[in-house]
Amino acid sequence: MPVDIEAGVRDYYGKTLKTGADLKTDACCSPSDLPRAVREALVKVNDEVTSRYYGCGLTIPSELAGLSVLDLGSGSGRDCYILSQLVGGAGRVTGVDMTDEQLEVAERNRAHHARAFGYGNVEFIKGDISRLDEIGLRDASFDLIVSNCVINLARDKEAVLRQAQRVLKEGGEMYFSDVYADRRVPAELRNDPVLYGECLGGALYWNDFLQLARNAGFSDPRLVESRPLALDAGPIRERAGHIGFYSATYRLFKLKGLEPACEDYGQAVRYKGTIPDAARAFSLDGQHRFEAGRIMTVCGNTALMLEKSRYGRHFDFFGDLTKHFGIFPGCGTNIPFSTEARNDRACC
Repeated sequence: MPVDIEAGVRDYYGKTLKTGADLKTDACCSPSDLPRAVREALVKVNDEVTSRYYGCGLTIPSELAGLSVLDLGSGSGRDCYILSQLVGGAGRVTGVDMTDEQLEVAERNRAHHARAFGYGNVEFIKGDISRLDEIGLRDASFDLIVSNCVINLARDKEAVLRQAQRVLKEGGEMYFSDVYADRRVPAELRNDPVLYGECLGGALYWNDFLQLARNAGFSDPRLVESRPLALDAGPIRERAGHIGFYSATYRLFKLKGLEPACEDYGQAVRYKGTIPDAARAFSLDGQHRFEAGRIMTVCGNTALMLEKSRYGRHFDFFGDLTKHFGIFPGCGTNIPFSTEARNDRACC
């Protein structure tokens, strides 16, 4: 990434864009079907903050009361002020952003929201999300990290993930939305300031992202939801060519013992139906939906994510890791060897 791209991003989000309506694509647009608790919190966030919002997904998971939350690329502070209400007075929210104009909007509205909520638990820090150590964020100091369509704008994406791993507590998670491509984006598009600002030029090829996440210590990235981005006919579509772009939400747990693949240890879980707004069923990710009261078999990684995270008290757990039964069926990885017997016994 050329050195001027970072300055270009600051100018694009600080000076060129005045509201979300100024965006040229739907890459940085959030879904409208928000959970009830999020909708109720959003109506209490004032218009100046919401008008300068450029997210691409829902980055607010469930079960947040009392958590310490870090928002990477917090912008005008919209998600921070929603999270402030959901973590409550016992929790805290820290937003990090590098754009002065966005930080000014967020900071200008901090006292207003503290009065409206009855407590002040939000702070904003100017900084580079790939160098959190330089702004004083300590190891293992956050329960949850969120980010909304920002990591694609970072120069060193692996450094962002490594810093996130560092500041997360054991059992915590990174829950974030971003833009991804179905192939590697060529250099001429990565260096285009408009495409970069529109969250397309810096989009990672999805398989490269998975490898970067694992390199950073997140052994089992889980895809929560995704949608294709519609690029209308015009200069941006022409420049993008045949590349397909997607908005996707992932969750990355920081847990000792997670394995690279889903392994079968004969374990099962039963959801108690006790998570607010999820009395009938709870979705961990796009492949794991747990109906209340139903015993469901799970791989070792899924059992660990549920038991050793903030969700543990909402589940009953059956079995342990003492006996291994091979790869867990249906988790995307199968035994690579042929199961067909051969009559020819040629020696090698």
